[in-house]
Parts: sequence; structure tokens; C-alpha cells
Amino acid sequence: MVDAGRFRDRLWLASCFVRADSPALSRIRLIALLSGLFGVLLAVAVPLLPVRQDRATLDWPQPQSLEVQAPLVAYVPLGVDISVPCTAIRDLPAGTVIATVPAQADQAAAKGLVAKVIGTNSATGGETGSAPGESNGSGGTANRSGTAGNGPGTATNSGNGNGPGTVSGPNSANEAGTTGDSSAAGGPTLSVIVRDIPLFRVPVAEIAECTALTVHSTATGTTAELVGARHRDGTPYRTTVTSDARPQIVGVFTDLDRARLGSAHLHADIDSRFSSSPSAIKLVAIVGAVLLTLIALIALHLLDTTDGRRDRRVLPSRWWRLTWADGVALGTLVLWYVIGANTSDDGYILTMARVSRHAGYMANYYRWFGVAEAPFGWPYEVLAWMARLTDAGPWMRLPALLAGVLCWLVISREVLPRLGCRVRRIRDAHDARQEQILGPGQRQPGHPDALRISGVARWTAALVFLAAWLPYDNGLRPEPLIALGALLTWCSVERAIATRRLLPAALAVLIAAFSLAAGPTGLICLAALIAGSRPVLQVLIARALGATGPGGGAARDTETGVVSRTATSGVAGSVWLRFAALLAPGLAAGTLVLVVVFADQTLASVLEATRVRKLVGPDVAWFDERTRWDSLLMLSPDGGLARRFGILGMLLCLGVCVLVMLRKNGRIPGTSRGPSARVLGIVFMSLLLMMFTPTKWTHHFGVYAGLAGSLAALTAMAVGSNGIRAPYLRSLFAAAVCFLLAITFTGSNGWWYVSSYGVPWWDKPPMIAGKGFSTAFLGLAVVCLLVAAWRYYRQPYVAARPVRWRFDRFAVEPLTIAAAFMVLFEVASFGKAAVTQYPAYSIAKSNVRALTGRPCALADEVLVETDTADSLLQPYSGAAKDGLAATPEDNVGFTPDGVADDLTADPDETVAGGANSINANSKNKTTRTTAAGTGGGTATAPGLNGSAALLPFGLDPARTPVLGNYTTGDKQPAKLTSQWYRLDPAARQDADRPVLVVTAAGRIKSINKDGVVSYGQDLRLDFGHRNADGSVAPLTSVLPLDIGGAPSWRNLRVPLDRVPANADAVRLVAVANDLTARQWLAVTPPRLPRLATLDAVVGRTDPVLADWHVGLAFPCQRPFDHADGVAEAPRWRILPDRVGSDAANAWQDDIGGGPLGWTGLLSKPTTLSTYLNHNWDRDWGELERFTPYRPDARPATIDVTVRDRGGFGKDAPIKTR
Repeated sequence: MVDAGRFRDRLWLASCFVRADSPALSRIRLIALLSGLFGVLLAVAVPLLPVRQDRATLDWPQPQSLEVQAPLVAYVPLGVDISVPCTAIRDLPAGTVIATVPAQADQAAAKGLVAKVIGTNSATGGETGSAPGESNGSGGTANRSGTAGNGPGTATNSGNGNGPGTVSGPNSANEAGTTGDSSAAGGPTLSVIVRDIPLFRVPVAEIAECTALTVHSTATGTTAELVGARHRDGTPYRTTVTSDARPQIVGVFTDLDRARLGSAHLHADIDSRFSSSPSAIKLVAIVGAVLLTLIALIALHLLDTTDGRRDRRVLPSRWWRLTWADGVALGTLVLWYVIGANTSDDGYILTMARVSRHAGYMANYYRWFGVAEAPFGWPYEVLAWMARLTDAGPWMRLPALLAGVLCWLVISREVLPRLGCRVRRIRDAHDARQEQILGPGQRQPGHPDALRISGVARWTAALVFLAAWLPYDNGLRPEPLIALGALLTWCSVERAIATRRLLPAALAVLIAAFSLAAGPTGLICLAALIAGSRPVLQVLIARALGATGPGGGAARDTETGVVSRTATSGVAGSVWLRFAALLAPGLAAGTLVLVVVFADQTLASVLEATRVRKLVGPDVAWFDERTRWDSLLMLSPDGGLARRFGILGMLLCLGVCVLVMLRKNGRIPGTSRGPSARVLGIVFMSLLLMMFTPTKWTHHFGVYAGLAGSLAALTAMAVGSNGIRAPYLRSLFAAAVCFLLAITFTGSNGWWYVSSYGVPWWDKPPMIAGKGFSTAFLGLAVVCLLVAAWRYYRQPYVAARPVRWRFDRFAVEPLTIAAAFMVLFEVASFGKAAVTQYPAYSIAKSNVRALTGRPCALADEVLVETDTADSLLQPYSGAAKDGLAATPEDNVGFTPDGVADDLTADPDETVAGGANSINANSKNKTTRTTAAGTGGGTATAPGLNGSAALLPFGLDPARTPVLGNYTTGDKQPAKLTSQWYRLDPAARQDADRPVLVVTAAGRIKSINKDGVVSYGQDLRLDFGHRNADGSVAPLTSVLPLDIGGAPSWRNLRVPLDRVPANADAVRLVAVANDLTARQWLAVTPPRLPRLATLDAVVGRTDPVLADWHVGLAFPCQRPFDHADGVAEAPRWRILPDRVGSDAANAWQDDIGGGPLGWTGLLSKPTTLSTYLNHNWDRDWGELERFTPYRPDARPATIDVTVRDRGGFGKDAPIKTR
């Protein structure tokens, strides 16, 4: 019975498609219309439907700890209420009453709220100085003249200040005397400051009637009051700030003990608007939208089948058969997956994906106050699910590999046949003679010319695709998926036009919508929809008017725009109904992406996230698109030669194809006219649409990889024997390709961060024997131009040959060869890196180890000192404090205080427009390349030999002498020879002590592995062997390795494998003959530290702030979590190299709303001594340990309630600078 029923159903369906006026067909139209429209309505309703939103609050005091940590991701709360009984204030002789930022932090008063009692001694001269933790900036000045405030944060005592940001209150200074008078009287003073705005500064004795200090702060204003206290005129002690002065909260801190707290409390409403989940009704709408869209698409397919044609194959015949080009393309992709470079944002995205599970939403972890990534970034959700299995780099990069494989399969199986590169044959005189012999349309078996053209087109497509894919799309960024989406969108449009069916067009809309939601660069998919809109519209009109299929009066050619209206008779129903039925599924497909974008967010929250990103920036205007191209042509990883070739080559192909089409009456011989014209239009429109992306970074060019390969195949046909016949034009094309290579090789072979390790010419344009590759290619371009000129002037005197030259058959080979050379150059560069770096870290080694179950990557290669203070070598004779100077004659000009106070590192050259860089006009002043603790300063107590220099890396001043020749007076030539230090042979045999270290400052001569000399003063280590009589016989003198960062404190190092085996003594020899002020050096004794891997020191459970560069290189370290608007305080920070740390500091700072905006308020960073194993002269980055300012503070308990929040429900705006 079941089989018979199925047979009847199939027979019924078949009968429905016989007649266009069948009632069943009308029902299908109605299903398509209703399901499509309701699908659209449900999808559009998803952003407006309520979510289950967490509402987090912080209440203090808490039972587990008197002081608590609660760093807010959004920095400030939605609102905060504070109340402290005045009895507690009066009982406190001096110290913090309550603060939202530890008073020890440099910007406590500038960022948070600090209420403190200033004791008698500290208050003396009150008006002339600031209390600890307060600022004397203009934001905290007091206008005692009684005039209105004149700017944000200005205090007025007249009580009538009503401008934006003014502070109004009674003139307490005029009635009770100035603060200085009260301080002079000897009493303590209460100071209350919020964001550098003084709310109160009043003697405690004057507020004897006060019952409580209260502060109420919201986005609309801040009010502080000493309840019960009155001025002499009877007015209350109340101050109001009329601007948004909400204090930043990183916790609650006080010097009060629990017994004196009384009724003190703090209540803060935390901004947790993005911590939400879909409500039940929203889930129903999401499921309904998906099901209705699917039904609508199925109905559209059934309507398509009424054209009387049989179904088309989804995949081309024999798609599974591999060619040599397939093998090269797919094999290169897999090889690059293992040994190739990653992208700049891989660590950024991996950390977001890892943390999202705990956070409950996909937050921007490093910037923008933790706002949700919506409306872009659904691929990150996929990565988040993958990260639950493992964080290993190869696993997380698997989607990019699959996207690359699919891109090539689409190009080779769908794009090339669609363009006609596989089926079109070139007609010439030879072909004409064959047809005369064999008959019309017949070809001699194995005809070489047609196969050669098809083969060159395929190889050119493969190699140019690889040249564009490899440098951009081997990471976690969404560009690989968008590149695939652009190809699929275009191919779906082409299929709709070729088959005259609308389901492929609806699928094209669906793919384009999801590509756009993957990232802003998905805009390029709109180009495919626009390019094919006219022929698709003609198909739609023809279908709606009933002109379908054989005998239906269909338009003869969709390219001409001619549509016959004679076949509309006998078709039941309204024409508009049929239009709607055909349009509704496509609209449903296009809006379905809303259920993904707004699955757990509301319209209001996404709009707020967009507002914050726009205000904070970067948000580059469309007319500054040139900055992206400027970066591409700069000497940096963003403008590396690998990144240049694919994109500039695509532009060359675009220009050549357009010129050939103009010359050949709008058609490239050997190709299909419509698809060829549309792909050119898509590329051109994509370049225009990219102007409207808010950021202008070169990694966005990865979206062009698939289009570049397709366009290269078209170019191969365009410059073929039937495209460009004139020999001089082919020579001009060869010259253009050579010039393209010349421009390409003016860039360095640079790659991001660890990807550059071991790569040749990573910091300079490639050259051999001082001669650049670019010069050679420029010479070839000139030669080709001369050949073109010779052929041009010779052409009129050469008779036309019926048989083409062999050179003409390989007319396209310059581009093919150039692309092959680029792919081979890139792969060989990383193959060389893998070989020459071993056993040191390389991308290839890291990936191979990850594939064998050891995924910790760089954490297993970075070595950390574990006994810095205990590893100092001791002199053979004399006291340790005198070890740096053997005799007075050996020390000329070096003193314990010969160290500059400011040791800020010289800035490294950076390039504007680099990935995640800040605009040049940014007011950001927090960037630095000086490691924490290495920038100099003065110690609180003199060290072992009387030096006042502040030592780095955990060196103990009580055990570490310092000598330097810095002076502010007249300089004299200086020299220093230390005593011989004991180099214990047993310690040398310890595998955990592989390197000898000298901590030094100043500008010191060094030579890198390429033999480049960095100028500075001379410092060498003499190694010797101690004889039985106590004398030391010198063996060798070694120039230590210096990773740079002068004049900051840094660790010069000498690997022990470069030290003579019988050496058991070492001494320092310094010579400083340069008398310029910048040239000096300072040294500490040598040491032989014990090293352990970073993975062993940091562990896998401690919360870590891993800067966005390094996340993928340290997958085993746990990034600090955040949930419900409150972050976990990290214990460590891992930074990239100096150039990278400068970019990271700027991107993650308080201006950008990143974690550095609150980590520095909670903890003090200290840089540890670290080294890259077997690569001792490599600046891999830094490891910092965070020491809390208030070590007794514990993580706060956050109260969370869940409530429904509608799509338009708004909270106070996120406070930005």
C-alpha cells in the first residue's frame, strides 16, 4: 500500500506539470507565496522579538572579602549608588574610604571614584599639591570665583553652573574657609573625586553633623552629598555633575575594617546587555523562518520544473576526475596548510572563539568595550564550536583549507566551462582546412591547439588562484569563506540565466546574504547579484507572464532583453500573483540571514555595538580607500611581495580583458559573451564596493582569490592566438607581466609575526649579491618593450603567415610562468624556513607537532628564567659589590649612578594602515615599545654598590651591582674590565642552563645573523680558564647577542655552545669612546639562569591576557574569561615582538575600550626574562607577570537575574572617549 501510494503521488505530481493552468500548480504558487512572505515576516521579526537578557549587579560589602575585584568590560556601570556612614569617615585617620580603582594605580582619580581621608601631614599645603591618587589636571580644577563652569569637568561653587559637564554646589570655600586654611588647622580632610572632578574637599571636623556620604551616578549626571551636613548658610553639602561622569569600576577597595563599615554599601548596575539568549518566542520564529524558507525554495523548484525541461545536473559530469592542474592546486593548498603562513588576526579570532562559550556571546575581546560582533561574524560561531574539541592551530584552520579546496573545484568544474574555456575551440586557417577535409564541425583527433589553449587557461587559473590565496587565506579570518561565497553567488546567478530557472537565483541571494554577514567585505557578493540582475529579471518576467519552455513563447535570448507576451493567454491567476510567488522565495532566502545575525541579540543591542565601533574607530571614509592600496605598496608584512602579486595581477587581467573586449566588439574570442562580461563587471564593482568597508586593511584582499583565478583564465583566452593576433601586442603583455613582477619584488618577503621566522628576505626586498630581483624584472620588462617596438615597426613588412609561430601558441605563458614562479617562491621560502630553523620554532614544526598531539606551539619553545635573582655569577675573589671593577685602573668613567633615568626604547618603524592599526590622527598616547619595568627610574633605596637605578626582570638590588658611564656633564672616554666570574662547570652541564646572560642598558654594538652591524659602544665577554695558581688564561672574546630595544634594560645573551668547553671564568670588557650624549652603556654581572618553558611557568589554568597577535601561537594558555559584563583579572600577559606590541598596546588601550584600559588599574606588570629556544637572537615577544595592587582583593560575586528584553529596549549608552 505504501509503495502504491508513493507511485500515485509521483504520478499526480507529474500530471501537475503537464498543464500550466493546473489547479495543483496554482496551489504550489500559493504555497511559494505564503511560505515566502511568512518566512520574510518571521525573519524580519527576529531582531525585534525579546531575548532573555542577563541583568548583572554588584553589591558591596561581600562576605568572602572586604575588598573585591570586578573589572567591568564596559568600564563603567549603567548606574552606581554609594553610601558610607560618616562615622566611618571620622574614625579613619587617613586612607581610602571607598574607591572603585586602587589608590596605588596611576590614574585612580582620573578614571574612577576615590573617596579618602587625607591625614594632617599629607594635607599640609592642601591647595598647592595633590593627595596620592589624585590628579592636578584641568578636569579637576575648582573655580572659586563663583562664575559658571567653562567646560566639561569644571567645578563651580556658585551653584548656578548649568552648562554641559559643569559641577554645581554651594560655595563652601567662602563660608568655611579654604582647604588650605582647614589643613593648616591640623585636621584631616575628606576628598572625593570622580574622573578628576573634585566633588568634595572639606575638613572632616566641618561635617560633624554628617550622617552619610552618598554618591549617585548615571549617564545623565552624578550627584554627591554629605547627608545631614550644612554650610553656615544652611545649604546642604551637595555637588552635581551634569555630564556623564560615571566612574570606572575595577572593584571596590577600602582601608576601613569590617567592624567600622556600618551601613556602608555600593550597588552598581553592570552593563550586561549583550549577555542574552533567545526567548521561546524568538526560537519559534527562528525555526519557523528556516522551515518556511525551505518550503518556499522547494515550491520555487517545483515551479521551475513546469518549463517542460528535465532537471539539470547539480554537479558537472565527471567532476571527480582529477587533472594535473588539480593535483598541483590541491596539493599546494594541503602543503601550505602545514608549512604556510597564518594571517594577522588568527590569534584575535581564536581568543574570541575560545572565550565566547563562557561569555555567552561572541564579544570583541580586544576592543570596543566587549560589544557583540553582530551583525558580522557568524563564522566565528563555527570556530567557537570547533574550539570545544581542541584549540590546535591545524584543527581551527580546517575551514580555510576546505574553502580553498572548494574554491578551486568551483573554478575548475563550474567557472571555466561557464566562461567557455573548456568547450570553445579556436578557429583559424588550419581549422578551416580540416573542416574542408573532415566535414563541418569535425576536428582531427587530438588537435593540439584547442587542447593547448584549454590547458593554459586551466593552469593559469590554478596558479593565479594559488598566488592570491596563499598569502591571505590560510587562517581564521572570514575572507576564505567570502571568497568562496563570491564564486558560488556568481555561479548560481549564471546557472539561473543558463537554465532560465529561479531557484539558483534565490540560492545566489541566500549565499550573498550569508557572505555579507560573515564580514563587511562580503559586499563584493552584491556585485554578482547586480551583474546578473538584468537577465535574471528577464527570466522572472518571462516566467510570470507564462512564457516558459518550448512553445511557450519564451524570449529567444535572455541577453537581448526581448520577451514575448503572446503566450500569456490561458494562464490562470493574476500576473501579479505569479510575480509575487516567484519573488517571495528569493526574499525569504535573502532575509533568512537575520535569524543568524540576531539569534541572541536584539536590534537595539546591535545598533549600540555599531555605534560604539563607529565612534571608537577605526572607521575610515569611503574616499580614503587609497590607504588600503598605500599599505599594499609599503615595506611591511601588509605590503609583502606575496600579497602584491595576486591583487596587482588581477588588476592587470582586468585591464587586458577589457581592452580585448573593446577591440573584439564586446566578446573575448573563445569564450561565452555573457559570463565573460559579467565576471569583468563583478570584479570592477567589487573594487568599488570595497570602498564602503569601515576598515582599510590589506588582508581584506583575500576575498578576491577566487575571482582572481577566474579572471586569469579569461585573460589566458583573451591573449590567446585568436584574441591578440599582433605579435607586438603579445610582447607588450609580456612587458606588463615583467613590470608587475618588478613592482611586486620591491616589497619584502615579509609575513606576520611567527610566520616570518626563518623566511629569507623577511625584512627586505629579495636580492642576490646586492642586486634586487626587482631590478632584474625591470630589465626584462625593458627588453620586452624593445622587442615589442621592433615587432611593431617590422609588422608592415612581414607577409601574413597561414601557420602561427610557436611563440604565438604560448602567448599567455608570461602570466602563467610569473604565477608559477610566485607560488614556487612562496612555498620554497617556507620550506627553507622549516629546514633552516630546525630545531628552533617554525610554522611547519609547530603544525607537525600539533598533528601528532602536541599543540602548545610557541609555549613549548619560549624559555623563562625561574631564578633570575639567584643566578648571578660570583667573582673568584673579592665581594660581589666590587665584582664589576677589578681594579681602579680597570674602571674609568663607570659609576653606580651612570644610568639614565629615562630608558624608553627607541621606536621601531611601523606602517600606517597595518592590520589592526590606529589612524595617524588618533589622540592615543599610550603606545610604547618599552617592556614593563625596563624603562628606567629611581629605586626607593640604594642598591648593593650604592646605585639608585631601578632594576628590571626581578633582579634584586641588594645583590646586584650596577655600573654605567652615563652622565649629564662633560663626558670622557670610558672603559671597564670586571673581575673574573666563576663559571661552574657543573652548572654548564645542566641542560636547563643553556645560555649566559648579561642585563645591560644603553646603546651597545651588536651584529645580527645577517651580518648587519648595529652601532653602539663595545661590550664583550672574555672567557678564560683558571689555572692552579689562581691566574686566568684568556681563551676567547665573544660579542653577545642583542635583540634590540635600546637604550632600555635588556638581556644580552651568549649561548653556551659558543663558549669553549674548558672555560670556567668569564669577565666583562666595555669600551665607550663615543662622547655623544646618546652613546653610553650600563651593565650588571653575568648570570647563568635556570630556564623552563613558558607552558610550565604560566601553566594552562591561570588566566592570561594573550595579545591579539599571539593567541594562535599559545593555544594551551587560557585567556581570561568574562561573563555578564565582568572580566576575570589576568595573572599574566603575553606580548608579541616590539613592533607588534606597539600595535597591540594601541589597539587594546582605554581609548579603544580594550582590556589594557583596566588591567593597569588593577595590577602592576613586571617583565620576565625570556628567550626563544635555539633561536637566541630572536625577539619573540615578552611575558609579563601581573602583581595586584591590592593582593587581598578577591573576585566579586555578581548577582544575575534574567528578564525578557524587547528588540527596542535600550540601556544607557556605552561611555566612550
